[in-house]
Amino acid sequence: MTKPWFKNYPANVAQKVDLSRYASLLDLFHQTTIKYHKQCAYSNFGAKLTFEQVNELSRDFAAFLQSTLKVNKGERVALMCPNTLCFPVAMWGIIRVGAVQVNVNPMYTSRELEHQLNDAQVDTIIIFSPSTKMLADIIDNSAIKNVITIGLDDLVNKGLPCTPVDERLTNTINFTDALVQGEALELAEPTLCQEDLLFLQYTGGTTGLSKGAMLSHGNLIANILQYEEFAKAHIHYGKDVVITAIPMYHIFALMANTLAYFTFGAKNVLVTNPRDMPSFVEVWKNTPVTMFTGVNTLFNGLLHTPGFEQVDFSTLKLCIGGGAAVQQAVATKWQQVTGIRLQEGYGLSETSPILTLNFGRPCPYKDHGGYIPGIGVPMPNTDISLRDDEGNTVKQGESGELCAKGPQVMLGYWNNTEATNECMTHDGYFKTGDVAMLDDKGFFHIVDRKKDMIIVSGFNVYPNEIEAEIANMPEVLESACIGIEDAKTGEAVKVFIVKKNPALTEQAVIDYCRQNLTAYKVPKFIEFIEEVPKSSVGKLLRRELR
Repeated sequence: MTKPWFKNYPANVAQKVDLSRYASLLDLFHQTTIKYHKQCAYSNFGAKLTFEQVNELSRDFAAFLQSTLKVNKGERVALMCPNTLCFPVAMWGIIRVGAVQVNVNPMYTSRELEHQLNDAQVDTIIIFSPSTKMLADIIDNSAIKNVITIGLDDLVNKGLPCTPVDERLTNTINFTDALVQGEALELAEPTLCQEDLLFLQYTGGTTGLSKGAMLSHGNLIANILQYEEFAKAHIHYGKDVVITAIPMYHIFALMANTLAYFTFGAKNVLVTNPRDMPSFVEVWKNTPVTMFTGVNTLFNGLLHTPGFEQVDFSTLKLCIGGGAAVQQAVATKWQQVTGIRLQEGYGLSETSPILTLNFGRPCPYKDHGGYIPGIGVPMPNTDISLRDDEGNTVKQGESGELCAKGPQVMLGYWNNTEATNECMTHDGYFKTGDVAMLDDKGFFHIVDRKKDMIIVSGFNVYPNEIEAEIANMPEVLESACIGIEDAKTGEAVKVFIVKKNPALTEQAVIDYCRQNLTAYKVPKFIEFIEEVPKSSVGKLLRRELR
């Protein structure tokens, strides 16, 4: 059946792709490392690893896991590490023994770490040494028996200082020592197929304890090939240079940067601490970047960092924003500074992650200069259905919950049949929890998260719209909007603002909003704060403000 969005596909992009090219990620890995063996795969702090070195080092690590720690196919291994050279080596080592990688945020609190390790039934963890305090706090409450530690200087060898391993942890082994031991050991790689489990990708836990989305080899292969087909005009095999600042343990960078662009033979420049914006800008100045992925807060932060406007962007060909809505004010400023439009994508941990991408299309829509803002159109092999609270499909132009079906959708939640059943429709679509709309031109737009919606006197107010409007104020660095109880209207709109201009007043913000927002959407309360709370990938954490 012809879908209203197919007419917006880039030229020569197929509506369906053959997903049988790779039997598993192990198959993909061997084909890729043979093809690009002499080229640089990853770099960090000026140190580099070729595809061949990634092959050799991951083999050694896999042999250590298999022979020394007796890690078998299907067993869960936790990886708790920021963007360092050790991350991809450890990841491919885990894959090469057929184990399941449990991606853990190195900024987790002890409570969050304890829940995830126990829920995933993990007994082996590879952990960044500054995070070992959190592990030491709860290790006695977990099944952990093998601890492999990673230092900032491991595989870099530049003498970088790093927080030592917590002294309460005993019988740990350093990652590079494990590699040395593994070099002398045999490796028997298992036979893997697309149905085998690959990652447990834990969701943010915004509605309670986080759940592990079960992602298979087939899920990630599908999303790599879907993206490759959709973006093929922008991919330069063996020549792309990607800068990876969003965390590799997050599904966006994990699929796009760490796996897809590896498959395309790209050089991946890893930024370990993107919060250090001046250092990040220096890395960019010395890197001929062709492709960049980020989130709205990262783009906004770079634009407000002195020196970023002096970067040479002549090699930059593609920028994709995801993880959260890209604000139009940020996208406009980004294009002014870099000369490249920010393309927006949409997806979730449960969908590996990309469901839709917006590359625009040559078209006569003068009001948008040929580009329709929003999340664009579904990937090949992907169907989107917008539904009301009763599960009925809404008409084009109406808002409804975005429900998705495709080969990138997870197998379900780990050991949680109830949650899996709750998030699926009777006809097999995954319910995202996001409210979206399909416009008359065949482009999708996210309205907001269902649970973030504010109801003022019976009217629906979406925080994204308020935040996007306030982002146009030059005196504002960033903002976050929530609903609070109100005796008169049920809920009222409250906005937290980080000032760029110290002279900005509450009344000035309210007056500005009155110009372009209907009365019930205008914030009733304004609070100025030093920093908006964010997740590790840069999403606004409205729940913390509540």
